[in-house]
Amino acid sequence: MGQSTETTDWVSRYADEVIEESERRTPGKPVVVASGLSPSGPIHLGNLREVMTPHLVADEIRRRGYEVRHLISWDDYDRYRKVPNGVPGIDESWAEHIGRPLTSVPAPKGSPHPNWAEHFKSAMIDALAELGVEFDGISQTEQYTSGVYREQILHAMRHRADIDAILDQYRTKKAPTGKKQGQKPVDEAELEAAEGSGAAAEDDGTGSAGYFPYKPYCGGCNKDLTTVTAYDDDITELTYTCTECGFSETVRLSEFNRGKLVWKVDWPMRWAYEGVVFEPSGVDHSSPGSSFQVGGQIVGSIFGGKQPIGPMYAFVGISGMAKMSSSRGGVPTPGDALKIMEPQLLRWLYARRRPNQSFKIAFDQEIQRLYDEWDKLNAKVADSTALPADIAAHSRAVRTAAGELPKTPRPMPYRTLASVADITAGHEDQALRILSDLDPTNPLASLDEVRPRYDKAEAWINTQVPAEQRTVVRHEPDVELLKSLDDQARESLRLLMDGLDSNWSLDGLTHLVYGVPKVQAGFPPDATPKELPPEIKSAQRSFFALLYHLLVGRDTGPRLPTLLLAVGADRVRKLLGA
Repeated sequence: MGQSTETTDWVSRYADEVIEESERRTPGKPVVVASGLSPSGPIHLGNLREVMTPHLVADEIRRRGYEVRHLISWDDYDRYRKVPNGVPGIDESWAEHIGRPLTSVPAPKGSPHPNWAEHFKSAMIDALAELGVEFDGISQTEQYTSGVYREQILHAMRHRADIDAILDQYRTKKAPTGKKQGQKPVDEAELEAAEGSGAAAEDDGTGSAGYFPYKPYCGGCNKDLTTVTAYDDDITELTYTCTECGFSETVRLSEFNRGKLVWKVDWPMRWAYEGVVFEPSGVDHSSPGSSFQVGGQIVGSIFGGKQPIGPMYAFVGISGMAKMSSSRGGVPTPGDALKIMEPQLLRWLYARRRPNQSFKIAFDQEIQRLYDEWDKLNAKVADSTALPADIAAHSRAVRTAAGELPKTPRPMPYRTLASVADITAGHEDQALRILSDLDPTNPLASLDEVRPRYDKAEAWINTQVPAEQRTVVRHEPDVELLKSLDDQARESLRLLMDGLDSNWSLDGLTHLVYGVPKVQAGFPPDATPKELPPEIKSAQRSFFALLYHLLVGRDTGPRLPTLLLAVGADRVRKLLGA
């Protein structure tokens, strides 16, 4: 195996294998890696692993100076199988299109795109551009309807008995269920994620008149609810009947372009046709009789090609999407994630985990912790204290072989930006004032310095944080609460207000709010936790809860130093009863 500069991460190891395998198969030719996506509905973050795994490997190979093609096969000539839940602009009338090619189904109402497939492809193409993914897109509708695969189709029909014999080895075995021996059952969301990978659960070509690996779309209703009743190999004459509308016709397959190979034959045919060396496969390829396993036999014995190497990739989970899933009817898309996080963070989540490791993408409060982790990694990379595997994952997140991804010039903490966006509710001048106060020695000249991170944090607040958790600063003091305070509580508020002006920065206010309970207990404000009795922590919690109640009418809220900066000194004094 070839030696790489970064032998510590999974991407480099696969790049070594792929270069070696490509040189063995097609020496001197571009390395071909592939992904397959079915635009049968929103293409979600589980499907993105189908693209990111080969993208990261292809990019590493490009960095080493090799020519690489990353193919994305758009399975847009697949049948429309069901009306997905929660897609805006559609209703039950779309059920009449079930069985038609995805490119023959109308796009949702209000879409600028000509058909269903293009509508969902477009969103994914936009997201991939933002993620820096370079690829060659191949429309299977264009390939089939223009006759590109004619010779392969005729060849498969001539060898249908051989294909049937291969498939017959598996027909008595259980179909994929999303469960492997010794594993816990996969949840419904995981099965849904598997469903969109192109390995559609369609029939394999068996019919009452025998086995045929080709399915025509009907000339009457354009659906694939057809049965081949006769085929003449010598003159390529094929007769089919539609079980939906009753239409029947006889065509010459050497001239006919309105149909496709069944999936378990189609996929290996394309491996051979494109010379694919590396392609990962999803969780739905883990069982006996799966299209990847069967395809491995068909590609060699029927089409004279080789099965790609590549891992089976694990499920990508989502934290905090329950409320969105119920309304949308599915897992979120890369476009949804890119509204709330920078592309570097999303790339990093896929780069840092081996393909067979599952992980979660955060849409809830966990996104703040993820961003903290990312910022710490950036700092470690900058001062050369990061581990080699972490440096490699970071490098793959922030740049591709083509160069660095656009980044936020001044990446302030995401949780701080989110708090400011929450409190200011869209007032940019207020947001700029608060963010400038965070570090008065180096104030922001413009919000552009913290973009796009600020915009992502604002979108997260506006779309993912429930209304009851949003921060609304009180307009008037809570007179009843202020009247009920004992002397110690009043003293704590006076100490805070006295220190506001001299501590008006993020660090200063942090020192102040933590210091007030220490001072009241007779300790210096900068005393460390080791020097303090345990009850000081309890006093701090009580003090913080009091401030939250007086400022926002709740027990909790954004970090107090950020909240105080946002409210402003004068208004803080008013609400604290000065």
